[in-house]
Amino acid sequence: MFRFVLEATDRACAARAGQLLTAHGEVATPVFMPVGTHAAVRALTPEQLRQTGARIVLANTYHLALRPGPELVRKAGGLHRFMAWPGPILTDSGGFQVFSLPRKEITEEGVRFASELDGKQILLTPERAIEIQHGLGADIIMPLDECTPYPATRELAQRGVRNSLRWLERCIAAHRGSSQVLFGIVQGSVYPELRRECAEAMLKLDLPGYAIGGVSVGEGLELLKRVVTATVPYLPADRPRYLMGVGLPGDLLESIERGMDMFDCVIPTRYARSATLFTRRGRIRMTHRNYRRDFYPIDISCGCYACKSFSRAYLHHLYQSNEILGTILGAVHNVTFYQDLMRDAREAILGGEFLRFKRAFLSAYHGEDA
Repeated sequence: MFRFVLEATDRACAARAGQLLTAHGEVATPVFMPVGTHAAVRALTPEQLRQTGARIVLANTYHLALRPGPELVRKAGGLHRFMAWPGPILTDSGGFQVFSLPRKEITEEGVRFASELDGKQILLTPERAIEIQHGLGADIIMPLDECTPYPATRELAQRGVRNSLRWLERCIAAHRGSSQVLFGIVQGSVYPELRRECAEAMLKLDLPGYAIGGVSVGEGLELLKRVVTATVPYLPADRPRYLMGVGLPGDLLESIERGMDMFDCVIPTRYARSATLFTRRGRIRMTHRNYRRDFYPIDISCGCYACKSFSRAYLHHLYQSNEILGTILGAVHNVTFYQDLMRDAREAILGGEFLRFKRAFLSAYHGEDA
């Protein structure tokens, strides 16, 4: 079971509000998906994650294929039972992680690389990527694609498009008969004509959803906006649009304005581990001496457990003492911050006021640090 219902498009821009209907529940869009790389969102139990407002999570095919392996997860009843997460799950294909490796060999067949666990040579083909994800049992799965690095020559970006399209067709063939939902991934680096070529070819395959890949590899916000602006017109309005690996609050709002619906990134939990927390007035570093005697909550406008129960002074003490509770409370707050941002953006879209909301948010946020 899968359906996307488009509820509203903002009257002044391309921002959209909708619903993803899956076998494991409904998800309101725009949506930010916390990343559970190893079938666990860092420092959070599934119940804590639910309390942040999260309704869908992402797990990583590459890492789960290495350990514990899709066969074990299948025997455990699939990822939902294995990690005790009742809501929808999306798994990526592992392509981004594989192409981030320093040494790999890309051929028509797939990608060959050495396991980070034991150095054993592994060949990841489109068929194997689908087989692994069938074993994991996520609601939404992704095809193996070639994630082009930045900067990239047009020739290299063209190869990425060519391989991504050919591998997608093989993924579709290997996926036949499954009830899981397979999206397509549009590649093309920063070249608008390649993005268009890739998107138009994928439209002929009539997939239930489309992603934009290769935009969180160091190109910066301005190029990100250009890529999304150039690609969205070629994605169907009645299918969900997923921007992979993005990002910071400003990145999300700019991408929502341009018509994207789904996002994922490790930033909320990764930043929490380094004592960097998000507030409506920018990021704050809890280890700074200014917070040693600060008895206000992390963010006075936040209703998360960390903000309702503890002060900045306590969080400062936890981080300075290297107590794991600091990371836990930081993760609770940061993930809640992102969920609240998506909720507020959705309400603004439904009210036809997204641009006003975006301007007000970014004006108060100060872009980087409070």
